[in-house]
Amino acid sequence: MLEADNSHYSFQRQSLLSLQWIRTLAILSAGVLFFLTPSYTKGETSNLRPPNIVMIFIDDMGWGDLGCYGNPDIKTPNIDTLAAEGIRFEQFYVASPICSPSRVAVTTGQFPARHKINSYLNSRAKNAARGMVNFLDPSIPAVARHFQSAGYATAHFGKWHMGGGRDVDDAPLPQAYGFQESLVSFEGLGDRILQPNNHGLSAQSAKLGHGKITYVEKHKNTETYVNRSIDFISRHQREPFYLHLWLNDVHDPFKPTQLQLDKYRKFSENKYLQQYYAVMDEMDQQLGRLFGHIDESGLEKNTIIIVCADNGPTAWPRYKREGFDAPGWTGGLRGRKWSLYEGGIREPLIIRWPGKIKAGQVDKSSVINAVDFFPTFCTLAGLTSPQVEWDGIDFSKSLLEGPITRSKPMYWEYGRNASYLRPAEPKDRSPVLAIREGDWKLLMNADGSELQLYNLAKSLDESMNVASSHPEITQSLMDKLLEWKRQLPNYPTTSNEGSNGQ
Repeated sequence: MLEADNSHYSFQRQSLLSLQWIRTLAILSAGVLFFLTPSYTKGETSNLRPPNIVMIFIDDMGWGDLGCYGNPDIKTPNIDTLAAEGIRFEQFYVASPICSPSRVAVTTGQFPARHKINSYLNSRAKNAARGMVNFLDPSIPAVARHFQSAGYATAHFGKWHMGGGRDVDDAPLPQAYGFQESLVSFEGLGDRILQPNNHGLSAQSAKLGHGKITYVEKHKNTETYVNRSIDFISRHQREPFYLHLWLNDVHDPFKPTQLQLDKYRKFSENKYLQQYYAVMDEMDQQLGRLFGHIDESGLEKNTIIIVCADNGPTAWPRYKREGFDAPGWTGGLRGRKWSLYEGGIREPLIIRWPGKIKAGQVDKSSVINAVDFFPTFCTLAGLTSPQVEWDGIDFSKSLLEGPITRSKPMYWEYGRNASYLRPAEPKDRSPVLAIREGDWKLLMNADGSELQLYNLAKSLDESMNVASSHPEITQSLMDKLLEWKRQLPNYPTTSNEGSNGQ
């Protein structure tokens, strides 16, 4: 803790009293100004500096996949304990049902369609076919750069997928977005871990250069990223840090060890579900090491930990062809990854900040979106927000005071020019545009086809399309959605993109 050295201000001679008081007042005034600014001094104790932020983003995890969200089989005791020590939200949304745009939303505080990223970043040719860029523009305001400029140590460990990989060898490194340290996977450049003996995307990545490559078996990915996170935190305990830990264990293909797999054989004959549960379990164990390190280092009261996911559980057609249900549970919500129905975009959100966020809370009414993280993090850290047109809102009051009512609609665009992935089950295939305002959610295609309206308070499973019985609400939301789309970058589009047809 910073303390004044009183020996400097001892009054040994009465004749100097007035002069000393003037000096004392000047020093006290400077101290007041110091504490009114968001700056800090390295080595300050935790209660005098901005909070640390650890943002954990899990790839392809369903709304119902965690024990604390109702899964009766999966063992996630460390994440469940974190939820019990903080708050969990039941109406948290990501900005896309697929990885790249979902990550862009966290990075920018804006809907990813603004940045011509509406699906996952692929090869140059496939990006061009969808009118997409090859990587996120590094000149835009980015959350890590903003925190770095405020004196935070910054790091990104885990999946990147905002540029680089396949045949894209000119994407900026994570450092261009404000991360001082990074370790990514094949879907990014810079230092990265790749799978050995992999002749696919890892082999492509190895040819691109731009960073040190370490070969790691996939079942060791999270352990590797957590080790780097613990090391980073240990080296920056005496200064505020902003850390991304973006994990991809539960992204197909699942690669558990035999020992990890044995634990879940009894739960199902579905081999994919066994594998899914096994890698979820291992991920939770590794996160337990990270949480334990933060607590044992005495950083828990000044560290905000966020756990959420980037989109719904995977939905590859091969599961169905092989006679298996897709692994991962949406908690009964319609849709999965690659779908704008709730199961593709509604995700778990858990936040812990001991002493600031009351433990044991479940917020069922606040509607939160991934674009809200950037402005909210600024508020929680006491930082001035950058000059940017936010699509997100500041939801800090829902953490510190109680549930809030969302002040802005949420918009989604997924895919263009019929070049995108879709779930195996026809019922899970959604139109490509969506808006939610209040309890109402409208979905449609660019040409107005497949118009659907749901009152989520009455039809959370999106089984009752009431568009025809609520024409005024339908028209109002349709007008807002199409106006939003008109404001997006002007790039090629087909008329009936995203039809729910076979």
